[in-house]
Amino acid sequence: MTEQATSTNADPAADGIALARRAVEIAEDRQASDILLLDVRNICGYADAFVLMTVESKRQGQAIQEAMHKGLKESGQAVLRTEGDADAGWLLMDFNDVIVHIFAGEQRKLYGLEQLWRSAVPLVRIQ
Repeated sequence: MTEQATSTNADPAADGIALARRAVEIAEDRQASDILLLDVRNICGYADAFVLMTVESKRQGQAIQEAMHKGLKESGQAVLRTEGDADAGWLLMDFNDVIVHIFAGEQRKLYGLEQLWRSAVPLVRIQ
């Protein structure tokens, strides 16, 4: 059974963006760098937002993954699935309307998601 966010907000997409903003806060608290929140609602059929970040080490990536899992679950949305791992330098966490990407620097350049989704609206960028 999947936990779903419960809200009195009439706009479910706004709930996704709010959840993505919470993911940005968690990433910033855990010292991720180059954090980017992209609004993909108008160009993507399976998510409202992508959150991308860069980490300096495997340990930091794992710590952020754990913090995201706990923090977003407390916000009302459990992770649906994860892909990748810290050893590979890329972790993806699917929170239904929000997709979180945790990258090592080289893998972020390799995957080039900012270019791939360049028509998305950047809502937050923290260098």
